[in-house]
Amino acid sequence: MTESLSNAVLAIDGGGTRCRVACEVAGIVHSVETGAANVSTDFDASVLQMKSGITQIAQMLAVGVQDLTQLPAFVGLAGVTDDHIARRVQSALGLTRACVSDDRPAALRGALGSQDGLIAHCGTGSFVASQKDRVMRFAGGWGPVLGDEASAQWVGRFALAEALNSVDGIQVTSDLTQKLLDEFGGSAGIVEFAGRATPTEFGALAPMVTTAAVSGDDVARKIMQAGATYIADMAARLGWQPEVAICLTGGISPYYADYLPADMQSEVRPPSGEPLTGALALAKEVPHEHC
Repeated sequence: MTESLSNAVLAIDGGGTRCRVACEVAGIVHSVETGAANVSTDFDASVLQMKSGITQIAQMLAVGVQDLTQLPAFVGLAGVTDDHIARRVQSALGLTRACVSDDRPAALRGALGSQDGLIAHCGTGSFVASQKDRVMRFAGGWGPVLGDEASAQWVGRFALAEALNSVDGIQVTSDLTQKLLDEFGGSAGIVEFAGRATPTEFGALAPMVTTAAVSGDDVARKIMQAGATYIADMAARLGWQPEVAICLTGGISPYYADYLPADMQSEVRPPSGEPLTGALALAKEVPHEHC
């Protein structure tokens, strides 16, 4: 390995929307962003995105790709559900000293550093996690079919379902439900869209819901309250107590703050860093040979 990479580390943070690859050298972080990397959804495409990022970093640092793949590395990816997938990722990338995990530990470490606390991460997907005495616990993150409650895609699907309920007369018609029906050309258009939509496409509807909620739309507020109730319930199951910090991370998560119980609202804090920061910190803890 080149002398310039002495004590350097490599980190990858990949999710359903984007993948970020970084190398920290002498305290300076060099990073690039590529496309989506969910290894359960599309393993081969995800590997290509990660390899592209590693290659770009190598070019940026004027070193070989092999120099980077020999560094201590932490890879946090959406879709890593077991050790088998983790080993496939490590092998496909040619990493020799790596810990490959799902994307939750990096998000937790990035938001809290080494401090105790809880995060509710709601982006395209979602999960809730706690850290106490550096021990991590997780709930959720099982994908759009079996989980990801309170995520952007969940909010989008919920809104479309309520629009259909308004057609049936079992939900009030609101500005939000009417806007969705108009946008998709009625109930048939909503059903057709839902049958082919990706989680990202469902999630793209979430800003419509958060905007409507701010305007006082009853259906939108109902959806946001349901998401906040889920977060509060998962926090309690993970042992959250008053006076313990809470970070709301991910694109839609901050919008739930006003719907949380009062004792939780008072503990909401901005995250101290992003998932890539957490991945770099975890890379520095990778054992000599493997995770």
